[in-house]
Amino acid sequence: MPIKRNKRFHAEVATSSLSDIMFFLLLFFLIISTLANPNVIKMTLPKSKNNEKTNKQLISLSVTEEKRFFLDKQEVPFDQLEKELLTKIGDNKEQAVVVRIPYNLQVQDLVDVLQIGVKNNLKFVIATSASK
Repeated sequence: MPIKRNKRFHAEVATSSLSDIMFFLLLFFLIISTLANPNVIKMTLPKSKNNEKTNKQLISLSVTEEKRFFLDKQEVPFDQLEKELLTKIGDNKEQAVVVRIPYNLQVQDLVDVLQIGVKNNLKFVIATSASK
């Protein structure tokens, strides 16, 4: 008389340890991604759809397509821009500087201007035109 087994063999893969490994990998990549770009220039960007007006006194820094720099409508050479900007701001480090730069200039031209603000811990805002 043949003996029959009541339990049949089922192929099975243990996945309980896989969820732990995935959790640790997720944590690892989240931590590494936050440390990847420590040299990012932080700046507030205004929304072009909104037309916000402020009562604060702002300093205007304009750059022309010929790379001429104007600080409140007064032309300043680039090598003296940092000194003149710090003189205008004085002790009021909370005052914002509005940067108006043409869209067709290179990104490096904008970064050169923004590095002055990062170096001196100033607040820079890039002006945008309203979208239609």
